[in-house]
Amino acid sequence: MTKRIQLTVSLPQAHRQVLALHSTVEQAAADAGLDPGLVELVKIRASQLNGCAFCVDAHTRDARELGESERRIYLLSAWRETELYTEKERAALALTEAMTMLPRDQDVPDDVYDQVTAVFTEQQYVALAWAATVINTWNRLGVTSRKPLPDVAA
Repeated sequence: MTKRIQLTVSLPQAHRQVLALHSTVEQAAADAGLDPGLVELVKIRASQLNGCAFCVDAHTRDARELGESERRIYLLSAWRETELYTEKERAALALTEAMTMLPRDQDVPDDVYDQVTAVFTEQQYVALAWAATVINTWNRLGVTSRKPLPDVAA
């Protein structure tokens, strides 16, 4: 694989600002009472759709540290085909997919919006939408840079 310029390293001030945004959104999710495991599922699913190996790797490890099962992580790309995910998780994943696929679909359908707002408060919806936005930002930086995976013990 061709080595590429690492965008987050090459413009550290912008990287710090995205990190600050990330921290703000993480705090908003916590303040809204969102389950951290649910937020990790959102991050994993967006990263799968965007093909960001670095982020898939990081957030699957984070989800496991929060107690997420390997089975649910493995089946996340096929969440619609299983009964393993709660109504709230399904709504959050539908929103994540719609937001991630905006370049293709150019819409977050009303049924997805209605599904999410039926099971989450406004504050939780806002935090979820921002979480999807931030992970998509990280994905775009990681994929464009072909950010290498960290060395971790197997």
